[in-house]
Amino acid sequence: MRVSKTPTAVWSLSGFGDEIDPDPAVQAAVLLALGASHIEVRSAWGTNVSELEPEQVARLKEILDEKGLKVSAVASPIGKVDVSLPVEHELARLRQIISVAKGLEAKYVRIFSFYRPEGRSAGDIREDVLVRMGALAALAEESGVVLLHENEKGIYGDTPQRVLDIMESVNSPALRIAWDNANFVQVGVKPYTEGYAMLRPYLAYFQVKDALATSGEVVPSGEGDGELDATIAALKADGYAGFASLEPHLASAHELGGFSGPVAFGTAARAFAALAAKNQIELV
Repeated sequence: MRVSKTPTAVWSLSGFGDEIDPDPAVQAAVLLALGASHIEVRSAWGTNVSELEPEQVARLKEILDEKGLKVSAVASPIGKVDVSLPVEHELARLRQIISVAKGLEAKYVRIFSFYRPEGRSAGDIREDVLVRMGALAALAEESGVVLLHENEKGIYGDTPQRVLDIMESVNSPALRIAWDNANFVQVGVKPYTEGYAMLRPYLAYFQVKDALATSGEVVPSGEGDGELDATIAALKADGYAGFASLEPHLASAHELGGFSGPVAFGTAARAFAALAAKNQIELV
């Protein structure tokens, strides 16, 4: 009998619940049916995490506990605003979101690195971005949570070089990377080829999304130009053992997120599961 020399890795499967349905009970049911053990919370009952009341957080936790789902991350909109806003604007929102994360027993909070005003270059806003990212990271470190910077198109940290600039300049254990292949594709980057090696030391969370280079359209894993297969293989080889969070965006996308619906979300989950299985990764 031949024994495989490639050991199986184990990753925790999660997903953006509000891409399935506004109702957390439906979100949880679909994720459980797809084999997930975790959920990423961006909104519940149509209310963004930045606006959830304590009673809503408690009810959400109760529902997830009943279903047996844990929260992998709180997907906040922090930093998805113009950099010209005062530093305290996002600090105040982050305090609220940290209270949500604590209520849901989540370690990670996803954030972004600010839009620039029309007519200003990325270089023009660099110092303002770094001041704000440093302040956010300091609050996170003090609060015992870890911020995950997502490489969203249109923000300062949309290319590998600028994401690295943020990580090296802020230099905080409370600021790490949520890696998104599709978003890199949408700004003309080959994710694995051009970004993986430089950013891997800071990569703490894997958002599962693929896209076509020609149009930017988001597609199921392995059907686009996001180099998902190579990225997954490299993560496994590097010993990654964290979360893989499904963010399909297969039906629509908007400023605060996207939507897929249960059927398209299932399509995305199965496409990713096939790539994981090919690379001998067990999703739990």
